Amino acid sequence: MNNIKKYDIIIIGGGPAGLTAGIYTARARLSTLLIEKMAIGGQIINAPLVENYPGFKEGVSGIDLTQAMHEQATKFGMETLYDEVTSIAVAGKEKILKTGQGEFSAGAVIIAGGAERQKLGIPGEEKYTGKGVSYCATCDGAFFRGKAVAVIGGGNSAVTEALELTKFAARIYLVHRRHELRATKILQEKLLADSRIEVLWDSVPEEITGDTFVKQLKLNNVNTGHKYTIEVSGVFVSVGELPATGYLKGLLTLDTVGAIVTNANLETNVPGIYAAGDIRSGSIRQVVGAAGDGAMAAINAGKYLGG
Repeated sequence: MNNIKKYDIIIIGGGPAGLTAGIYTARARLSTLLIEKMAIGGQIINAPLVENYPGFKEGVSGIDLTQAMHEQATKFGMETLYDEVTSIAVAGKEKILKTGQGEFSAGAVIIAGGAERQKLGIPGEEKYTGKGVSYCATCDGAFFRGKAVAVIGGGNSAVTEALELTKFAARIYLVHRRHELRATKILQEKLLADSRIEVLWDSVPEEITGDTFVKQLKLNNVNTGHKYTIEVSGVFVSVGELPATGYLKGLLTLDTVGAIVTNANLETNVPGIYAAGDIRSGSIRQVVGAAGDGAMAAINAGKYLGG
C-alpha cells in the first residue's frame, strides 16, 4: 500500500449529495478526495431552473447551484479527481478504490454516484443515439431548432425536458404510457398550458426509424392496440434512472433495482462505507434530499473515523 495515496474520506460522485458531503468533511479538516467520472453536478446540471431548492426565490440553474457547491468544498480543501471507480476492496479498516489513474485508500467512503438514465431498449435507439436520440434536452436541444421532437416519459424529468425544448423545437410530443402524468402539479400546469406541446396518452414507443438521422417514431396505444407513426427529428428519452452500482455487486447489499440499502445513519452493510443521494434505496430523488443525505453521511463517517 506504499504507492496508494491515502485520504481520510473518499467520496464517489460529484452531484449535490457528494458535494455537500465534501463541504462537511473538508470543513471538519478530514482529508477528502471526491471522484467524479463525468461532470461536476450530476444529473441536476441538465435542469435549466431549479425552483424548489431553499434560498433561491427566483430559482437557480443546476449548473450554477452545483458549481457553487464545488467551489465551497474546494475552498475548504477537498480535492477532485475526474475518473471512474471500477472496484472497492476492503483491507481491514481501509477501503481500496481502483480507478483508471491508480488506486486510492481511505478509512471511510461515501458513495454518492447517483443514477444513470434508463434506456428504452427498442430497435433504433442505439443506432440513432447521437443522431437524433438524446438523453439530455439541455445538452442537445439547440440542434432541433424549428423541428418536431418527441419526449418519452411522464415524470418530472420528462416534463422538464419537454418544457426546455420549447426554447428550440417547433413541436413537442410527450409520449406517456398512462393517462395521467407523474410529474408535480406545477410542472403539469406549465406543460398543458403550452400549445406547442401535445401529450400522446396511453402510448409506448416501439421503434425509432430514419436514414442518417431520426425521421420517425413508431408508437402503440396500449389500450386500443392501434399502431401509429409520428414524424420527428429527435427523440428525447426520460423514462427513469437506474442506480450506478454495477461495480458494487457482491460487496454491498442492494435492493431489487440495484440501489444501495442503508440504515437510518446511511451506513451500508460494510462498516465505514456510506451511501447518499439517488443511489440510496429509499431516496426521495430531490436535490434538497441529496444534500441532506450528503451532510448526514459526512457527519456519521466522521464519527466512524473518530472511533
